[in-house]
Amino acid sequence: MENDMRSIGETARDSGLGVSALRFYDRAGVLVPARVDPGSGYRWYAPEQVAEARVLARLRRAGMPLADIRLVLAGWSAADGELVAELLRTHLRRLERSLSDARAEFSALRALLASRENLMPALRTATVRPAAAGLSTALDAVRFAVGTDPELPVLGGVLFDLADGVLRVVATDRYRLAVAETAVAGYDGPPVRAVVPAPLVDAMRALLGGEGSVALTVDGDQVALEAGDRRTAGACLGHDFPDYRRLVRLPAGRRVLVDVPAFADAVRRGPVRPGGADDGSREVSVLKVTDDGSVAVCGDEDRGEEDAAAPVGVDRRFLLDALAAGGRSELVVEFGAPTAPLAVRRPDDEGTFSLLMPVRLED
Repeated sequence: MENDMRSIGETARDSGLGVSALRFYDRAGVLVPARVDPGSGYRWYAPEQVAEARVLARLRRAGMPLADIRLVLAGWSAADGELVAELLRTHLRRLERSLSDARAEFSALRALLASRENLMPALRTATVRPAAAGLSTALDAVRFAVGTDPELPVLGGVLFDLADGVLRVVATDRYRLAVAETAVAGYDGPPVRAVVPAPLVDAMRALLGGEGSVALTVDGDQVALEAGDRRTAGACLGHDFPDYRRLVRLPAGRRVLVDVPAFADAVRRGPVRPGGADDGSREVSVLKVTDDGSVAVCGDEDRGEEDAAAPVGVDRRFLLDALAAGGRSELVVEFGAPTAPLAVRRPDDEGTFSLLMPVRLED
């Protein structure tokens, strides 16, 4: 039997659950390893627990609550097929009711959308001259947040929002949002907006290696950038970008200045927890402002209450992307409530920042 035991890594590989998820389910009492080494704390699983882990992974993907999963696994191990079947039927009915309710709400929303005018201004013709360095810096600050979901093509580009002599570029994939701005010359007309697809944004960025100004032109559904004798152009995305101004209206939070290299290293090396609405396998860094005013990456022992000082969970990879895109050796990390986005800001540029949606931490 001892030789048949599976390591946590082998169990993760064979079940489809991440190692961090297995650790979480152990702590939650959902899937407790058959043996834990008293010296090293290393977890070992019996062969039959691999099958249980596979069932667990499927149930989590189906959105079953942990309390019901505990009962399903108990019935599974006891070969109580009637109990397991009844729990599955109950959850399926719950999902069907939820889907029916969601369809009704979406039907009402579609009717509302059809009855109101499009609030996005029509594309107009405008040519502006931003500094090459300013535009390149702005694009670098937001490119990481462009969406890649084929079901949401409008998020697969960068919004170019021109108003009052300032060009703001905005990108979001729903889980993070980045905004940057740069001054422009040569246009004093009404606001102009265009959603530029990511490949064209990358082509524009490739032209911005020199000094001086460049010419950015929006002409109907076409956009072009000229830098000296080089030019790139293409069609804008034919979709309306979300109203990012509403998304960035957040109550002021507690701001902490961080040394980016040191903080990024702490995030890379620090503990992670499973989180999110999927199978709990996302790598989540949990951050908290300490008594001395610094930011710490928390472990399991630092779970806090629902207040402004409570830990906030964010996707570790997204946080590292935001720190890199910040383009400064020091950045401001702004904490609001645990359910509010975490802001990463430049201390010298209020118009350039990113927001990271908080990740729900498993209880």
